[in-house]
Order: sequence, then structure tokens, then C-alpha cells
Amino acid sequence: MRYMIVITSDEKAEASATPEQQQQVFGAYMKYSEDLRKAGVMLAGDALEGSAKGARVTVQGGKRKVTDGPFAEAKEVIGGYYLIQVKSKEEAIEWAARCPGAQYGAVEVREVMEIPGGV
Repeated sequence: MRYMIVITSDEKAEASATPEQQQQVFGAYMKYSEDLRKAGVMLAGDALEGSAKGARVTVQGGKRKVTDGPFAEAKEVIGGYYLIQVKSKEEAIEWAARCPGAQYGAVEVREVMEIPGGV
């Protein structure tokens, strides 16, 4: 079964971190990624740029609306993800608990839907 570990973060708190703190967090994620790879469960994983470099797109009444970031009303944003393949939800939760994001913020574990024929 495939699971996505979604890492949420507080961009304001991240921005106020010292370079040493940022390096410590980065190192923790690098080690975690290597542990996932060594265990053979990691399918993909990436950090995401801050919301200041993003955009939100909505379509209402056939009209497109684009709002450039940052998104001031958002308290937490998705900071990155891991896509893993494991045997059970319990195993996915075990891996999520080891994720640095669980210590520095929060992570969410979601099973990837298996859609016949793909999307």
C-alpha cells in the first residue's frame, strides 16, 4: 500500500530560525530520507518552496482567479512530502513518527487511492 506523509510547517517560525537551527533540521531530514531509502520503502519525497513562491488558482463561473503567495491567512502550509510503500497503515504511522516534521511541526499520513486505470 502506498502512503503519503504530508509535512506541514509554520513558515513564520521557519523564517525566524537561526542558520544553525535550519542546518540541524535539514540534516535530520537528510538522515530520515536515507533511512527510508535503505529500508526500500521510499518512492518519492521533496521539500516544497515557501508559499511566497506559489499561487492559488480557483475557477468560479468559468473565470479563473489567481492569487499569488504568500498566503497570510494560512497558519500551516504543506512544506514537503514523502511517498512510501509499506504493508500497512501501522507501518506508515511508524515511519511518520520518525519523520523530523513530527518533532518540529506535524505530519499527516494518508493512503493513496488505487484508482483502476489511473487518473
